[in-house]
Amino acid sequence: MKKVLLSAVAFSAMAAFGGYAQAEILIGVGGPLTGPNAAFGAQLQKGAEQAAADINAAGGINGEQIKIVLGDDVSDPKQGISVANKFAADGVKFVIGHFNSGVSIPASEVYAESGILEITPAATNPKFTERGLWNTFRTCGRDDQQGGVAGKYLAEKFKDAKIAVIHDKTPYGQGLADETKKAMNAAGVKEVLYEGVNTGDKDFSALIAKMKQSGVSIIYWGGLHTEAGLIIRQAADQGLKATLVSGDGIVSNELASIAGDAVAGTLNTFGPDPTLRPENKELVEKFKAAGFNPEAYTLYSYAALQSIAEAAKAAGSLEAEKVAEAMKAKGPFKTVLGDMSFDAKGDPKLPGYVMYEWKKGPDGKYSYFQQM
Repeated sequence: MKKVLLSAVAFSAMAAFGGYAQAEILIGVGGPLTGPNAAFGAQLQKGAEQAAADINAAGGINGEQIKIVLGDDVSDPKQGISVANKFAADGVKFVIGHFNSGVSIPASEVYAESGILEITPAATNPKFTERGLWNTFRTCGRDDQQGGVAGKYLAEKFKDAKIAVIHDKTPYGQGLADETKKAMNAAGVKEVLYEGVNTGDKDFSALIAKMKQSGVSIIYWGGLHTEAGLIIRQAADQGLKATLVSGDGIVSNELASIAGDAVAGTLNTFGPDPTLRPENKELVEKFKAAGFNPEAYTLYSYAALQSIAEAAKAAGSLEAEKVAEAMKAKGPFKTVLGDMSFDAKGDPKLPGYVMYEWKKGPDGKYSYFQQM
């Protein structure tokens, strides 16, 4: 009798556990959670986690609760492949990430073979969605769009300036620099210097000396905030009076920590600030109450998970390929970025890029503010 009772209890526990497992969907978040770009990884993580909490509170995705699984790629393509393979082994069906284009592109091939849908809030290189893969989506714009805006801006605002185009040799950095250069050249403005540097470089003295010799007053930077901050600070220290103009890769308040007061006047392109949307006020306050400033890609990550949830609802399925089909055919979906729809490649239909300027805010701290 005791044996029968124990077996029944064990069976009930197993059934309950099995029911719980079946009512849970694993969604991976891949990005640089450590290393020099950890600020961006935190944006992807916090955005997805808050979206998951809010969606779960409303009943989940098609009745299933979301469980977020984290993968740290340290902005390294090889680590990104390892993260992708681990996600596949763990049974992840959807991935929000990665941050870097150079990581997102190779990881997406692993995901495609493993039946995993990937939606990046931040990887802007056109190649990500240009290879005909079924599973690649993004909630951000592309470098050919961003570079077009930046190149036109440079040609209009600084047509008589001596411009240097500098990049970090990565798919994102060089891709953005080249698109900007192409648009600027098409508008009749030619750069006086075009150079590539290495990610992780700390000393830019030789580059700055070359820019001083060339009379450079505008530096267009294709790359991320770490090297950008060092270039800004070292240029000021070495007497080069030049304004740095860049893209979405510098949209972290850490830039000001690295560059110091020399960051004032720096310009960068990015999408319209979603934290300024009135309907997002409560959500923004929720992030801040939890001690996190939802800058840059935070709400792009939130919107990525919203898009998955809405497409799954429209598809009536949690199968990744069916959700991918619905994302392309069933939109627009309501998100914190506005109504989101995706074209046949997986690119979103969003408002264009705008320009931001770095200056002191009401709190006396430097940050980037959308030009009106």
